[in-house]
Amino acid sequence: MKNKLIKCTIILVIVAALGAALWRLNSFEKTEMVSMKGYSYEKAVVTEVVTDNLQPDGQRAGYQLLKVMIKSGSHKGEIYEATSSEGNLFGATCYKGDKVIVTFSVSGDNATVGVYSKDRTVAVLAYVAVFLALICCIGGFNGIKSVIGLIFTFAMIIFMFLPMIYLGMSPFWAAVIMVVVTTIVTMYLIGGNDRKTISAILGTTLGVLISGLSAWIFGLAADIDGYNVSNIETLVYLGQNTQIKIGGLLFAGILIASLGAVMDVAMSVSSAIAEIHDKSKTLGMKELFISGMHVGKDMMGTMSNTLILAFAGGSISVLVLDYAYNLPLRQIINSYSIGIEIMQGIAGSIGVILTVPTTAFMAALLYGAKRNITVHSSQEDT
Repeated sequence: MKNKLIKCTIILVIVAALGAALWRLNSFEKTEMVSMKGYSYEKAVVTEVVTDNLQPDGQRAGYQLLKVMIKSGSHKGEIYEATSSEGNLFGATCYKGDKVIVTFSVSGDNATVGVYSKDRTVAVLAYVAVFLALICCIGGFNGIKSVIGLIFTFAMIIFMFLPMIYLGMSPFWAAVIMVVVTTIVTMYLIGGNDRKTISAILGTTLGVLISGLSAWIFGLAADIDGYNVSNIETLVYLGQNTQIKIGGLLFAGILIASLGAVMDVAMSVSSAIAEIHDKSKTLGMKELFISGMHVGKDMMGTMSNTLILAFAGGSISVLVLDYAYNLPLRQIINSYSIGIEIMQGIAGSIGVILTVPTTAFMAALLYGAKRNITVHSSQEDT
């Protein structure tokens, strides 16, 4: 009972210290990049389609003229005329009763209202709720702990990683700090406070660092850096007006993207070695390491595939364009976009692959060392 009380006290102190640190970290004013004075995004409902943009040939051109009732903000309940352009990224084809998000711009006594998009708030929240419910229902208590870990990871990205890079810290090292903190908390929630968790934490941290290091080395060899991404013009403007070091964002993203897969492999290998040790405590460090490697080898291919396919799926539009235009291989393989995708996919896979021996060694060392000490003590007693 006393040990549990001490443990809970330590956890509460750590949580309080982390909360205070995050509050202090987020106590700053952001540089105003765009003036939002008199401009806002509000919820609204389409009450009438005044003029439609449907053409005789069935195509849509131009914009719709609508009447919408504002459902949020200081103008809630008021009806305004609004326009909705026909665009793939902005605007929407609206019908009476549709819930939309509108841009509301006030200049003097005049208000300009335009449809930004359909209101997807309910759909997004429902989808996330289904995802979390599935984790909890299938995973039980461990699923609940996984959800807590997931929420914590998201909070660390928003309240730790982003403020650190905004205040001028290297994105790479900000990602390293976030990865370490997130790994410790997540692994503790999943595995508890034991040797299995410690070896998984060490394996995950080293695996992610290896992933980032391999990407950095490839970037030097291929002359690719954070200034070669597709939206660099916007990022350069951001870097000129803030302390953000935009050149390091690419490699920081690789660290964060590889964390999930590396964490999965590290915990699986560590758990397997822990289970093997519990069933056969006579096995030494070498035997435990070999067993962990056998388990990890089965995971390498599937987890590497996961990362490669994830990055390939994210760049499917580029791949389709390259294929359709029948671009020569020499042009494709030397383009920045393909080079970055190759770097991201392979760097993450290298991290996964080398996490296996790293975690197996750590777990075998922690479990095998105690066994060797026990055997040595028994021999001295006899």
